[in-house]
Formats: sequence, C-alpha cells, structure tokens
Amino acid sequence: MEILSHNFASCCRVADTRRNSNNKHLNSRQAELSGGRRSKVLLVRIHKRVQCANLSAGGHPGLNHSRTNSVVRSSKALQSSRNADLKVLSGSYNEYVIGGEEDVSSISEEGESEAKFLIAALPDESNSEWGAPISSCFWEWKPKLTVHYEKAGCEKVGSPPVLFLPGFGVGSFHYEKQLKDLGRDFRVWALDFLGQGRSLPFEDPAPQYHRENDLEGKETLWGFGEKTEPWARELVYSIDLWRDQVQYFVEEVIGEPVYVVGNSLGGFVALYFAASNPHLVKGVTLLNATPFWGFLPNPVRSPRLARIFPWAGTFPLPSRVRQLTELVWQKISDPKSIAEVLKQVYADHSTDVDKVFSRILETAEHPAAAASFASIMFAPQGQLSFNEALSGCRKNNIPVCLMYGKEDPWVKPIWGLQVKRQLPEAPYYEISPAGHCPHDEVPEVVNYLLRGWIKSLESQGSVALPLLDDLETIQRTTAKDLEFVREGAKRSVKVRFIGSTSLLWNRISSFIGSHVGKLKLKS
Repeated sequence: MEILSHNFASCCRVADTRRNSNNKHLNSRQAELSGGRRSKVLLVRIHKRVQCANLSAGGHPGLNHSRTNSVVRSSKALQSSRNADLKVLSGSYNEYVIGGEEDVSSISEEGESEAKFLIAALPDESNSEWGAPISSCFWEWKPKLTVHYEKAGCEKVGSPPVLFLPGFGVGSFHYEKQLKDLGRDFRVWALDFLGQGRSLPFEDPAPQYHRENDLEGKETLWGFGEKTEPWARELVYSIDLWRDQVQYFVEEVIGEPVYVVGNSLGGFVALYFAASNPHLVKGVTLLNATPFWGFLPNPVRSPRLARIFPWAGTFPLPSRVRQLTELVWQKISDPKSIAEVLKQVYADHSTDVDKVFSRILETAEHPAAAASFASIMFAPQGQLSFNEALSGCRKNNIPVCLMYGKEDPWVKPIWGLQVKRQLPEAPYYEISPAGHCPHDEVPEVVNYLLRGWIKSLESQGSVALPLLDDLETIQRTTAKDLEFVREGAKRSVKVRFIGSTSLLWNRISSFIGSHVGKLKLKS
C-alpha cells in the first residue's frame, strides 16, 4: 500500500520531452509493423473493399503474447460450436471477424455482412494471462480528508493517462476489470469520492458524547453529534467538492492532462471537471452518465433561494435529519436491499456481482456511512448543470465519447441520445444487453471501445474509431455483433454506433492535418 501527501510529486509525472520522444518511438514502431508483415492469416476489411496483407509470426500488431494466446483459445472455443471451418479475419483495434469460408464473397456493395467481431477476452489468470497489477494507495488532500485510489500501469512512461470516476455508492473497486486490462497499455487510476468507498473519514466529524450505542446494539454512528470538529466545519459531500477533488488529484498525483471516464454520478463529475478545467483534460468518456445531481439550489448561482433552506449537507446533522437518516439508512443498507438494487441495474443476471456486493456492504457498515449519505442527499446542486457542462466541453473542443447500456432502468438511452444531439461530433455506442454499469457487466466491450477511441485520438484521427473502417459508415447508424469468450463460454453483445456528418468532417480534417504534419517534418 502506498500513502501520498499532497506535497509529494507524482511517481508517474512525465516531462513533455519524454512524452514526445516516446510518441515518436511508438509512431515509428507502428510504421515498422505496417511495413513488413509476413504470415498466412487473411485480413479482411468489411466495408466495401477487401484487403489482403501478411502478419508477422509473432501475432497481430498491437497484441502482446498473452492477448494473442487469448485470441487463439477464443477461436478454438468458437470452432467447437460451429460445423463450418472458421477463418480469423482482422480489422482495427485487435478485433477479429468470425465467419465461414463464404464470408469474403458474401460482402455486399453496401459493406454489410453477417460476420461477427471476436474481441479479446479479459486477462485470464487461470491460463497464465496476467493483467496489470493493481496498487491500493491513499492521498491526503487536506487535513483529515484522505482519498483512496487504485492505480495500474504507471511504469509505462509516456503512455496515455486515464482516470476512472465511480458511480454513487461504489468506488475504485468497480473499475478493477479496467485497471487489470487497460493497465497493460495505459497508465490508469480510479479513485473513491470523498464520503464514499474507502474515502470515508478516519475520524468522527461530529462525535456523540452521551450515547454509547446506536441502532440495535451497533457501534455509534459518526456525524450524529451536536458539535462539529474544526476540520469538518465546512465539509459537505457535494458535486462541487468532488469536482475540486478530481482537479487536485490530477494536478498533484497524476501531474498531466488525462482522459477521464465516468459512470453514472462519475460521468456528471467527469463532465463538470472537464468544463471547469479544460487544460487538464484530453478527452471525456461517459458511461450511462446521470444528467442531474442534487436537489437544493446552489448558493453561488442562487444565493437568495439557497437562504430559504437552513441546512444543506453540512455537519452536524440537524436532529430531525438524524432521525430520518436512521430510518432510511436501516432500509437501504440492508443486504437484501443492496442485492435488489444490483439486480435492477445489471441486465444480465448471470453476471458475477459477489465482489461488488461485498464491497458495497463493507462500505455501508462504516460508522461514517449514514451521516455521509445524508450529507450527499442534502448537498446543493453544482455551479454548472449537466447541459452547461456539456456546452463548456463543446466550447473548449474537448473530445467526448458516449457509451450507454441499452437496458439501463435508470439512465435510459434517451438521455444518451440527448447528449448526442448536443454534441453531434461525439461517437455514440449503445451496448445491448447491458444495464447501468456496462464497464462491469460487459468489460470486454467497454475496454475494446475505450482502447480504440483513445488510440484514435492519440493518432490524431489517422487510426479509425472502433468498428468503423471507412468514411461512409461514420455518417450513419450501424450495428455490429461483438463476440468474446468468458470462462470458456462464448458470449455475444450488439453494439450500435450512431454517426454524423460533423463527425465525418472531424475525421477528414484530422486525417489531413496529420498527413500535412508528416510532410512538414519530412521537408
């Protein structure tokens, strides 16, 4: 375990000169791989044209040996389930199209095919495929306010930095499938918001001095006293606090602009942080982002209206709020209630959520959890609304990618489509079946799309977006079936992409710009 003070320099801070030299090395390496490929594997581009090329005996470029082995095993598993002989047909971003002998000739003039993409599985430790090791760390932001976070891949100097922000009620543990997988290619962090996960306080913000036991003989609940400790006098677990927490974390721990990814509440915070600090953001990915947070007016935006409400999430909790919180907390922290919520938000009930359940229950048993929940629920809205944060990102030309689980019962796809209408240049991927937490339910798909989107941005558009191999598809709606192998069984997920003309022109301009830059360097 690692403990960082806010005065410490980041172990992953990288100088601009080292990043630039590393990028040049990566570009030259990509050119080398694309220039001299030797193999017997047939490559097929699915849209309007068929290309044949050769691969080196070491495997597909961009795949390490463990991923190559994973694809080989995945292909064997699929062969056993079909009568026809299968070929591995490759496209971009390590995906593989699975089909029979007739696939090459059956591609229509419109570029449509019934073939399916086989994407890489998650690292399988039972088959000696080791994911990136995850480190658990603590960072002291302010006195008594300690932030827990997890990290992976920080030894990959010069690789893109990615920060994951969790939804309400969970924490960094909800992204361990991303850290293990994407940590093999990127430097990856995931943090717990203050007041949640393992970022709950280590001391009681408002101690009770005359009550030894709480509900049903349990330990005394923290934050239910009459007097607030000095360090917690201005503490309120609001979205403004989390925005500031992310800002200082990026500045002091990561030390450079990041790609920020957020699910649910984390999506709103990611967007809010990006609009407020565009100089610290390389891109934003929204995973079923909630489009609203908070009920009470913000004191900065509406000072007169805010004065109507005498309490807005600060400590100590008023006596009536304490009584209400005790009753509500008894219900929502019950294991049966937690299990029911997980059943609602996961579309595929065969998904293993045991670890998520145990970690949520562990957090709910913390003595500060009930009062923190009350503070969160009564905290004011942010200084920017969700739509204002979207406008801020668009104004500052911050790239945004949208990934939404179609079967989400809370943030339904209509909310993602509204974001798409406001940001028409943003790629939109709708995943089905998947619920409110697609990164945990279908991590293979989310990791594949996220890895590809980041690589496209890092290449300045010279690398195509995931599932898009030509400029025609990027203008319209298209759907692909993605297949992957999990625990020895084949699974299939449909991903619908919604494009736009503006996205097409962005792609063309990026392509031209990158080639003009190369010509200038040569001259």
